[in-house]
Amino acid sequence: MTTEGSMPPGVEMRAVGLDDARELAEALARNREYLLPWEPDRSEGFFTEAGQRSRLANLLALRDADRAMQWLLTEHGQPIGAISLSRIILGPLCSASIGYWVDRERAGRGIATAAVEAVCQVAREEFSLHRIEAGTLPENGASQRVLEKCGFALYGRASKYLYVNGAWRDHILYQRILHNRRPDIGESPPVVRD
Repeated sequence: MTTEGSMPPGVEMRAVGLDDARELAEALARNREYLLPWEPDRSEGFFTEAGQRSRLANLLALRDADRAMQWLLTEHGQPIGAISLSRIILGPLCSASIGYWVDRERAGRGIATAAVEAVCQVAREEFSLHRIEAGTLPENGASQRVLEKCGFALYGRASKYLYVNGAWRDHILYQRILHNRRPDIGESPPVVRD
């Protein structure tokens, strides 16, 4: 899926591929300090082409198993962020988690909001997911505003939820209900009678 939709001019969202490893590593390295307060702790290798190639190979395997999906946000062809669905669970739960980041030089331009909205549409229409959840650090007001603009509602708080910036951090939990259709749970087993 490539989309420009409601993205600012020149910004696109497309599925990530192995060929994106080098430029994605450069974008992440460029934003390392900016993302430090919000992102899980990362090894030095994470910020290298080899580290991203390995990570992307794992993500693509999860995609092929219908367990995750990651998109790259680009401006004039250059990576400026990413957005993902992870922990995709089908059946009676039909749920996933969403995560995203945008380059510090592009923050506040509506890119994250447009990307979250686009992924919610894909999750509803292509994956038939019932809900998407997201967690933010309590002090991450910018991310909370993105989620609220996209129709996510606060539903709880998780203590010591994720290891971020050197400590286990609490998170505020949000969800968005995408639809209330019956989930596709396949054929029911035959009823056995005595």
